[in-house]
Amino acid sequence: MTGGTIGKGYIQVYTGNGKGKTTASLGLAVRAAGHGLRTVIIQFMKGWIDYGELAGAAMLSPFVTIHQAGRDTFVNRKNPDPEDLRLARGGWELAKETILGGKADIVVLDEINCAVDFGLLPVAEVLDLLRKKPDGMEIVLTGRGAHEEIVAVADLVTEMREIKHYYARGIDARVGVER
Repeated sequence: MTGGTIGKGYIQVYTGNGKGKTTASLGLAVRAAGHGLRTVIIQFMKGWIDYGELAGAAMLSPFVTIHQAGRDTFVNRKNPDPEDLRLARGGWELAKETILGGKADIVVLDEINCAVDFGLLPVAEVLDLLRKKPDGMEIVLTGRGAHEEIVAVADLVTEMREIKHYYARGIDARVGVER
C-alpha cells in the first residue's frame, strides 16, 4: 500500500439508473488524496479525452490516477466491437496488476458493472479477483446493472435511482457537470 491505512478495506458498489455513480467514486478519491492515500481509477467503456475528471485527477497526482479502457463511442450491447473487447481486457489486466500488486489504497473500477453486463468481462473473473482483494485496500465498482453475485459479495451497495433528469427535456451533457 501507499500513503496510509484504511483498516481492513471493503468492497463498495455504486449502481442504479440515476446520475452520480462515477461522481461519488471521484469524491471518495479526492477525500482519500486529502489523507495521503493513493487511488487508481480504471474507467471501462470510456475513452474520451474531454472528461473533466482526467484534468482534475492530474491536479491530484500522484494521489489519484485515471486510466481509460474504452473507445469514445457507445458499445453495441448485442454485438461488441472486437476493439471494445480488447480494451476491456487491457483494463482488466491493469486492474488485476494494481489490486494483486497492492499498488493503491483504493481501486475504482468505473463502469465495470456495465462491462460485465455487456459481456466484455466475465463475472466469474471479477468475483475471483474480489475474493483475492488484499486487506487494507478498498475496491469500488460502479455502473448500472450490477450483477447479483457482485452485489452479494460487496460490503456496501448504493443504488442511485433516477427520479427526474433534465436529459428527458433534451439537455445534453454539460462541461464540468456531466463530463
